[in-house]
Amino acid sequence: MGSSIWIHAAIENVWQAITEEQSLSQWYAPGSTWDIPKLAEGEKMIFTLMPIDHNQLADPLPMQLTIQQVQKHEIFSFYLEVPETVIAMSLAEQDNGTTVSINMQGYEASLANLKALLEGEDLLHSS
Repeated sequence: MGSSIWIHAAIENVWQAITEEQSLSQWYAPGSTWDIPKLAEGEKMIFTLMPIDHNQLADPLPMQLTIQQVQKHEIFSFYLEVPETVIAMSLAEQDNGTTVSINMQGYEASLANLKALLEGEDLLHSS
């Protein structure tokens, strides 16, 4: 089980939105930052979760993630500490758009933001 959404956007654009630091910061936990020195399997990246109203953090929390898979226009996956906790984002072209799936529950708000970002709408769930 996981979360998925259909987006009226070309797969190239969706791929950029799920793999580029600036775009990720806008839809995936909005306001939190990403540092991706190299988009390649086995590389490290830093995701810094910022304190917002509903996460009870007092200070920014940097987390080192390891990239597990990068297959352009297909899958981007990474994990925190152990490979068993992998978060995988996969793409599929469908009906003149792109379906984005995340292998975890609870990403509906983030995916709604991603859709809004790519379709030029206002983001619904900002921090």
